[in-house]
Amino acid sequence: MNLLTHYSDLIEAGCDEAGRGCLAGPVVAGAVILRPGADYPDLDDSKKLTEKKRMALREVIMNEALAYGIGIVTAEEIDEINILNASFLAMHRALDQLQTRPEFLLIDGNRFNKYHDLKHVCVVGGDAKYQPIAAASILAKTTRDLLMEEYDAKYPMYHWKKNKGYPTPEHKQAIAEYGITELHRKSFNMAIQMRLEF
Repeated sequence: MNLLTHYSDLIEAGCDEAGRGCLAGPVVAGAVILRPGADYPDLDDSKKLTEKKRMALREVIMNEALAYGIGIVTAEEIDEINILNASFLAMHRALDQLQTRPEFLLIDGNRFNKYHDLKHVCVVGGDAKYQPIAAASILAKTTRDLLMEEYDAKYPMYHWKKNKGYPTPEHKQAIAEYGITELHRKSFNMAIQMRLEF
């Protein structure tokens, strides 16, 4: 996963989000600047890694990256601004936390709202192509999973420890039986409540 040649001399931050397709919980984004010359062959799209591997790489990233940030946008905010804008906002919040200012952004996906005056490029499947995006993907995914496991302790009937808020049959059935919580995205649950997705 080599960096874009044209921008290889710039300080690059990779950005990615997790939880966009969920019925409950926040959308979480990561932003990571790896140290110049660092190479981590194990970095890959977080969805392709085991939970154990993701957690191990999380520690490596947090300990060895030049800078990293994590941005969180709540379910309530998602309902207010929609999931696409919430994903962009989560990335902006993650970038806000970077202690080193990047000069160029690598964004996973095909759309992004410009962040200040920084140049960026959107890369579909970028978390499998560029290490900074893969690192951001892992931070976003592991942070969100840990949050959903905490929420599971309060609302065990939705099995968030297992499904992490995604629309599994088990999760949708629990919504049908118990209704929704303040952690559910109301804008996502209209179809569920109307039983259109069963």
